[in-house]
Order: sequence, then C-alpha cells, then structure tokens
Amino acid sequence: MTRSDKTAREIFEEVRANPARARFGFGEKLAVINVDPQKAYTRPDLFPKTAYVTDPDQLDHINAISAKARAKGLPVVWTHVAYMENAADAGVWGTRTDTPDSLQNIKYGSTRHEFDDRVEIDATVDAVYTKRMPSAFFETPLASFLVWHRVDTVVITGGSTSGCVRATAVDALSHGYRTIVPMECVADKHESYHYANLTDLQLKYADVVEVKEVHEWLDGYQG
Repeated sequence: MTRSDKTAREIFEEVRANPARARFGFGEKLAVINVDPQKAYTRPDLFPKTAYVTDPDQLDHINAISAKARAKGLPVVWTHVAYMENAADAGVWGTRTDTPDSLQNIKYGSTRHEFDDRVEIDATVDAVYTKRMPSAFFETPLASFLVWHRVDTVVITGGSTSGCVRATAVDALSHGYRTIVPMECVADKHESYHYANLTDLQLKYADVVEVKEVHEWLDGYQG
C-alpha cells in the first residue's frame, strides 16, 4: 500500500493530469442516469444529517444535460430511494441504525423521498424509478430499459459519489456500458470521500470528466 501526505483532492488531480489507462470514451448513444436527487440528500437546510452539497450548481448542471439529452431524443432516468412504513423492504442495509435520520426511515411519499423541487423531470418521457439499494440497476427496470433503447454509454449524476453513484457506475461497467461521471454533477458528505471515490472511479470503472465534455458530445449528436 502506498502512503501519502496528500489530500484526496490532490491525489485525484494528479490522477486526472496523468492518466494511467485509456479512456472508455463516449459510444454511439447515451442515457443520462440521475441517481437520487431527492430532498433527503440535496437539502441540508431540511435534513442536515443526511444531505450534502459539493458543487452548488450541481442540480443546474444535471437539469441542463438532462434537458439537452431529452431534446435529442435520448433516454433520461431519475431514481430516488424509499421504503415501506415498517421498513420491511430495507433488508440488512436497514439494520445498522434506527434513528429518525436513518436510511430505512425514508418512507414512500415522505418529504425525504421527494425529488428536490429544483429538479426538472419531464414525466411524459423520462423514466422514474424508486430503488431500495445503492445501485440504480438493482431490482429496477433500468437494465431492460437501456437495452430497449440500445444505448452503449451511460452518464451518471447525483449522489453520493461514494455510495449510490459508485455502485451504479460499477454495475454499469459490469453490464457492458461505457460509463461517464461528470464531476460537477456528483456530490458527497465530505470531500475526502468524494475525491477518493472519483479517483477510484477514474482508475477502474468510469471516465470522470468535466460536464462540458458531456455538453460537447450532446451538441454533436445527430441521432
């Protein structure tokens, strides 16, 4: 194991500046997967123990690339987390704590389950799934949805970088998708978790890029 006195941010910037592996790159058709931009995680004014903000413009960036993808006829997916009133569907993940701010206390229809009011979802064409575990692929229709739309690339946004974004990225790669994570579009509770996981994603599972690269690809997409 290599030891270092550098911060997680500094290590990430080093890895970005000196890539050790080729990029996956964009393929021929992408889908945008927006992971859990719900009030439990985006509103620290309401839920200070569970919500987080890394880039203050994160939701603006998410809305912008989602709108551009939608306008090009490309699939846009939104997920949020919720559980039954008795948390019977939370599984072992719901057994570690039991406080008002615990994971299993995000109930269907609750304020914590609601998407952030700033999120711009077009319910007529966007896919919206409620999930119970970290990955957006686990026990949701996402895999078959992407197959039907014949995409080969997924752009993953949302939070947390170290949790549901990472899990979704690992599953995306495992399903054979080129995986793109625009760094301004993901967030975590602490910058050490955020940048350590961006580093790991970059090294193994995804291309971690600036959001402008997603815009540039979308601008050139002809369908």
